[in-house]
Amino acid sequence: MLTETATPPTDVSLAPSYRLPGVLLVAALPLLLVNLWLSAGIAAFGFFLCYQAATLRLFFTATDLDIYRGDRLIRRFPYSMWLNWRIYWSPLPVLFYFRETESIHFLPILFDSRGLRAALEQFCPAR
Repeated sequence: MLTETATPPTDVSLAPSYRLPGVLLVAALPLLLVNLWLSAGIAAFGFFLCYQAATLRLFFTATDLDIYRGDRLIRRFPYSMWLNWRIYWSPLPVLFYFRETESIHFLPILFDSRGLRAALEQFCPAR
């Protein structure tokens, strides 16, 4: 609850992180010796995640999580619809889960994981 002296939180944009795509690309190299198609599939997924990290932006506003590609709003998730959220595998965070009243969402962590956790705790504290 905001008091008269409190200021509302400001919008937060997360910096991209290429850690997960990089791990997939590096893991695909030794797999070339085992199975060409498996290696190619993992490398393709790594390149896809690199592209997503480079083009997508998450913006935490006072009321919503907004996902943008460039200047275009792709999706808006109002916090009022969220039931809970979680970041999986704390030592090496790779998956962000959140549940809304109507659906469940899993997103690979393509952003600064510490910034993601801080923004989630600021704008949508765990319930």
